[in-house]
Amino acid sequence: MTETKIAVFQTKSVRKIIFQNEWWFSVVDVISALTNSNKPRVYWNAMKSRVKSDDGIELSTLCRQLKLKSSDNKLYLTDCANTEGIFRIIQSIPSPKAEPFKRWLAKVGYERVQEIDDPELSQKRARAIYQAKGYSDKWIEMRMRGIEIREQLTDEWQKHGVVRGREYEILTAEISRATFGITPSEYKKLKGLKHHNLRDHMTLLESLFSQLGEAATTEITKSEDPKGFFENKLTAKRGGRIAGEAREKLERETGNKVISNSNYLPKKLTK
Repeated sequence: MTETKIAVFQTKSVRKIIFQNEWWFSVVDVISALTNSNKPRVYWNAMKSRVKSDDGIELSTLCRQLKLKSSDNKLYLTDCANTEGIFRIIQSIPSPKAEPFKRWLAKVGYERVQEIDDPELSQKRARAIYQAKGYSDKWIEMRMRGIEIREQLTDEWQKHGVVRGREYEILTAEISRATFGITPSEYKKLKGLKHHNLRDHMTLLESLFSQLGEAATTEITKSEDPKGFFENKLTAKRGGRIAGEAREKLERETGNKVISNSNYLPKKLTK
């Protein structure tokens, strides 16, 4: 996630935040903008208990609680929905502002529709998001390469009988342990991260060795054709170890550790 941003719809402020590379909007702010209610939270709580969307889905299931900055400048967990979820929610709000609000939302959601027809737009959008967060062009280039390498690895895992989800997590942890000597969860703790993407907080060198471990695992998987979770687990360890030995050699040559406790969180969020 990144910092809370403010969008304005007909003089009404609507807080939004980037989560999983798309905009998520404060539901109570949307309700306030559409209804002029002075108690939008009460309005929303009543809606959640009595209304379902047109396709029978409970409104609360369309939301995630994300931390948004409030008027007291502090962060609070707030019900948020992405563009699709907000569209469903406002269908249940009788308001003459609903249609212009939908058009306003569509300007944000249109990018996602385009990406279905042109996947390159997804990469362009990801680049723009990282640029907006203040990452350097060199770091962004490395991150884009890392995403591609990761996708190649997970494609091979899928072909070789690894089950998406928990098994992916375990194999990823094996590569990380062999590459860096710690698992991703331990790595996040070192960097002071909680609900953040570890790869978005790696230095250039950390990212480079992470990519080497995954690329090596991909190549071994292609050449040896391991079957199922346990064979792929051994392959993951070997691939990670290739990167781990390279990291250790670099550290001996330079006298500097590759692993860093630095992250890219805004300073005010690390306090």
